[in-house]
Amino acid sequence: MTTAAPSPAARRAPDPSTVALLLADARLPGGGHAHSASLEPALLGGLPAADVPAWMAGRATTVSLVEAGTAVVASRVLAAGPVAEDDGPAALAAVERAWAARTPSQALRDAARLLGRGYLRVARTLWSGHPAVVAVAGQAARHGSVPRAVVLGAVAAASGLTPADVVRLTVYDDAQTAASALLKLEPLDPLVTARWVLDACAAAEPHVPRVAACTTPESIPASGAPQTEGWAEAHALRTQRLFRA
Repeated sequence: MTTAAPSPAARRAPDPSTVALLLADARLPGGGHAHSASLEPALLGGLPAADVPAWMAGRATTVSLVEAGTAVVASRVLAAGPVAEDDGPAALAAVERAWAARTPSQALRDAARLLGRGYLRVARTLWSGHPAVVAVAGQAARHGSVPRAVVLGAVAAASGLTPADVVRLTVYDDAQTAASALLKLEPLDPLVTARWVLDACAAAEPHVPRVAACTTPESIPASGAPQTEGWAEAHALRTQRLFRA
């Protein structure tokens, strides 16, 4: 006698910590392998490989926090209930506008939206039917795409990830993406880059409570990295590169 597999509605929701582990796993097919978290543009722009640890720590306390704050605010907007198509302060569109204002580089915005498509595919497969995922999918259908940080907010709302976990996950994913890319760009011991990832996460840790407390688009950190923006724009014009950004 065989037993039918449980329906999606009958499945037990996974523990949020398990979801965080899943999202932090580089084997998750979210498209991150095509991106270097801006490391390739930096190296091609003249950043010495010896300075990568400091660059990673700097990114963890600037650009990564913009992404993390966007995801936190998006998750709160989506968890609050249905998202209307308006320009009110709590609308999902306002969150995306706040993120775009803090990401001046068109090349980086395009890369983030491309990553968003991959994350949305994951979200629609694993949390299909959840109102938060449906809302973001609708936003993507209306506008062509949404940035990865907004999709991560939907995943957080659907899976119960805490704001602090969203911040740590965003910082770790960004640092790990750069570390993985570095191994393809420069010959290096993988254990060395693992240390750099931990150091980057440690640098961001004092900022976690502040970013996790973000509730409105206006409260998203605005800590940019102008040199990174310039390198990204130059990188977008190259015909020979390993990564999209």
